[in-house]
Amino acid sequence: METLTNNTTHTATNPTVTALNTLLAGFQVYYQNLRGLHWNIEGAHFFDLHQKYEDWYNEAADNIDEVAERIKTLDAVPLHSFADYLAQSPVSPVTNVTNGKTGISLLLDQNVALLEALKEVRGLAAQQDDEGTLAMVSEMMATIEKRRWMLRAYLK
Repeated sequence: METLTNNTTHTATNPTVTALNTLLAGFQVYYQNLRGLHWNIEGAHFFDLHQKYEDWYNEAADNIDEVAERIKTLDAVPLHSFADYLAQSPVSPVTNVTNGKTGISLLLDQNVALLEALKEVRGLAAQQDDEGTLAMVSEMMATIEKRRWMLRAYLK
């Protein structure tokens, strides 16, 4: 079994990496929540939401990979266990949601939590002049801000 030394130390001393790992954990839990919503949706909005949830979990999977690879680029180790994700995620897991409006409401809260995590990463990356992280985070923030608007509109 390989022992992690340098990367573990680097991760512990780089606040941007710590925040990126929190973001990674959030995206992982968000992804799994979307899968559950996709599988379990019922009712009048089934067809629309079933497809929309799939679109969003595919996007979340891309974000997960991008964040994890950014952490590696910063010479650190991304979280990679479910226990770590659950312990560090700003997004709470949800189960057995079948109602579309309930699912959208939960996703709105989760997108707000992800946005806050992204803002934390942005602030830390700016302090360290980390342009690569700033560029990644800016793009994700714009997408989530737009989705937040759309989720709010759906709930009205």
